[in-house]
Amino acid sequence: MSMPPRFEITAEEIGKVVAVFYARIRKHPVLGEVFAVHVTDWPEHEAKIASFWRNAILLERSYSGNPMRKHMAAGNVHGEHFPQWLALFDEVLRDTVSEDQAAAWSELAHRIGQGLRFGLETYVRVPNGDQVPRF
Repeated sequence: MSMPPRFEITAEEIGKVVAVFYARIRKHPVLGEVFAVHVTDWPEHEAKIASFWRNAILLERSYSGNPMRKHMAAGNVHGEHFPQWLALFDEVLRDTVSEDQAAAWSELAHRIGQGLRFGLETYVRVPNGDQVPRF
């Protein structure tokens, strides 16, 4: 028996949100530069992130990756980026999906963002690849 989605949304709607979000990211004065250092193939990146969201929302279990490790390894992702990222994401949600979908997805995105920000601000990666507390 499969699990019901966290909220009603289609894979196509998820894909549209991801595409609109990254189109705006590329134009963002701060976040655009953060992503430009790492993303060379935007369609591939968007497909991976759409898979992440389908996994998180539709419970597809098709995503493989470790977002915390990826963000820590980037080196130029910092805690102060998350409020900007989430504000832009919320704007895209309001412009792209229904009010109920936007509210549910925003709540999930903010929880995930809070966890990523906490990890980035609390832990540091040491040369052997381990993550240890910053203190």
